[in-house]
Amino acid sequence: MTRLSINVNKIATLRNARGGRYPDVIEAAIRIQSFGAQGITVHPRPDQRHITYDDVRALRPEVYTEFNIEGYPSEAFIDLVCSVKPEQVTLVPDPPGAITSNAGWDVLGNKPFLIAIIAKFKSAGIRTSLFTSTEAPQIEASASVGTDRIELYTQPFAEGFEQGHLDSVLDFARAATLAHGIGLGINAGHDLNLTNLKYFAQNVPYLEEVSIGHAVISDALYLGLESTVEAYLEQIRPNQASG
Repeated sequence: MTRLSINVNKIATLRNARGGRYPDVIEAAIRIQSFGAQGITVHPRPDQRHITYDDVRALRPEVYTEFNIEGYPSEAFIDLVCSVKPEQVTLVPDPPGAITSNAGWDVLGNKPFLIAIIAKFKSAGIRTSLFTSTEAPQIEASASVGTDRIELYTQPFAEGFEQGHLDSVLDFARAATLAHGIGLGINAGHDLNLTNLKYFAQNVPYLEEVSIGHAVISDALYLGLESTVEAYLEQIRPNQASG
């Protein structure tokens, strides 16, 4: 079954642009789950320019599907995740000032660091996922550092698809097959949208979860939040197991 986890960062960005509490991130997450999404994702950054650490703590009791916290594993981030105890933590290699995630981990070059960090999260009972490229050596290294899953960085697919290069999905299909064969779960995210999601989900095997934020909130401006969540779920329904 492919699950849809919606990143609510952009709702916090809109709130923070004006100050105050509206739109309410907590209320949005509650509604998104009621509309059928199977997870909520947040990515708190050091400058807290959208989702804040307080938001993360406030969301925990309201997320009854799957809570996924993304971020660079700084000391503060590790402490936050271990105290909140989400179902999943996704580690990204972003520097502090990054606007958005734009590359996977160099797992080979960071093995001792990642082994220690992942061990901390696993000892707290939290599933781990590493943001990675489709390169076979990096995926194989991901298995060696002890992560449970990888999240494939899908911008290269999205760019190729937009230009009509449907074969841009092949690297992702191969990567997913390799990861599954060595015991890793497969997530995916970045620039997936209503135009390309169905094709990606139909052609990438073993896909357990997609995490989508910017496109969902952008589409919701025109379609409404409930209709948008339903539209995204429709794109991955052929991949979902019945029952």
